[in-house]
Amino acid sequence: MSPNGQPLRFAPTKEEIEALALEALGRLPPPFSDYLAHVVLFVEDFADAETLKDMGMDDPFGLTGLYSGRPVGQEAQTGDAPPTVHLYRRPLLDEWVETGVPLDALITHVVVHEIGHHFGLSDLDMHVLEDMVSS
Repeated sequence: MSPNGQPLRFAPTKEEIEALALEALGRLPPPFSDYLAHVVLFVEDFADAETLKDMGMDDPFGLTGLYSGRPVGQEAQTGDAPPTVHLYRRPLLDEWVETGVPLDALITHVVVHEIGHHFGLSDLDMHVLEDMVSS
């Protein structure tokens, strides 16, 4: 218990972030949901140094999520890895604290944005999809 008698509250774990992300993915409507069976979700504390370098970023807190893979409609090549969505826990938690946006809404926003890359959506299309998923 904390000094004020409240239960101690710890930052959400990778598993809790993953559960929120999977809930967001589960709310995606068809045809989006039909194409997500092979997308792999990873939750890590931070992007690795190589990823940050490839993104032209120095600050590991600047990247909350990343999609990697061929967009839907592009022909897969032999040896292609499955498409992936990486969520970066520590930057997400910092943004959560800084903005006051509910964590589930923030995770939904990042997941929809990254999945939007899988479908080649514009930013406007991603906002429309996010509104559908958040309703």
